[in-house]
Amino acid sequence: MSFWHNRRVLVTGHTGFKGSWLCLWLERLGAEVVGIAQPPHTDPNLFTLLSPWPALDHRIADITAAPPLTALIAGSSAEIVIHLAAQALVPAGQRDPVGTFATNVMGTVHVLQAALALPALKAALIVTTDKVYADPDSGRAFEEADPLGGTEPYGASKAAAELAVDAYRAAYGARRIGLGSARAGNVIGGGDWSADRLVPDLVRALWSGEPALLRNPAAIRPWQHVLDPLAGYLRYLERLAEDPAHAPPALNFAPSDASARPAIDVVDRFVARFNDHPRWKSAGAPEYREAAILRLSAAKAIATLAWHPRLDFDTAVAWTAAWHAAHRHGDDMRAYTLAQIAHYEALG
Repeated sequence: MSFWHNRRVLVTGHTGFKGSWLCLWLERLGAEVVGIAQPPHTDPNLFTLLSPWPALDHRIADITAAPPLTALIAGSSAEIVIHLAAQALVPAGQRDPVGTFATNVMGTVHVLQAALALPALKAALIVTTDKVYADPDSGRAFEEADPLGGTEPYGASKAAAELAVDAYRAAYGARRIGLGSARAGNVIGGGDWSADRLVPDLVRALWSGEPALLRNPAAIRPWQHVLDPLAGYLRYLERLAEDPAHAPPALNFAPSDASARPAIDVVDRFVARFNDHPRWKSAGAPEYREAAILRLSAAKAIATLAWHPRLDFDTAVAWTAAWHAAHRHGDDMRAYTLAQIAHYEALG
């Protein structure tokens, strides 16, 4: 990945789970990273555990506030923009739909508008979700050409963000800047403590001694380790920068269909790593509708980028559990996380 050496990269949402993994990997690749985000919203959090950040230009900002965000983006001198900042939780979208739409739609518009003025910009990638698709409960794996939709605020706001990307495509194309959107499946990995997510709930149960509450043990999702979609984003951005006229406008990054498993399969494999895990109990009837089956096809990314998921389901859960076991043991988590990245790179 010599493309990234000395490359000036702007990452929004760099203090989050996926953003922290990405920034550490970009640092390893020799990129010059500017991060714009809110402070970490959990304690503990991965961003702090990976400190110090000797090569990161760390900025705190709210993407819903256009003037200060525009000034920070203008000062980044970025060649590549990766937009991860979002309200990324379905339950939080139910509790605060107005804030969710403000962050996920207008926040994205503010980033798109400000990035367009960067004189050296070569490519921008807007990261959304597998939940942008209109879901007829067919159980079929979604493809990029399927209709967008949303029956709850999080999914609908991300689908609306995809429409905003389309609205800016001509303006970016006129400047020969690659613009794409990436839709990933359910991401797991070490260092996620977000509320109302399966693995973080299992981790909190491990520390508290109280069983985790599961909303939908039978719900089928496309589980993948965080490094697989991140590898896809990096490869996609290379293509957007080098051949903007022919790069796909949107790509799914998902595991093989064999990794689309019920949530309980993740639970069973994770808790088996810890003899003292208190396991789980039912959270009762869900307060809102969630799809029973969600699958995503990555055939287009495989065909156009020669990208492929490197970690199967069992390995993805094993790496996640091993990371949290190391953290519980008091290991140096920056060194441990870098070692997992190096191991992933070596898989080829």
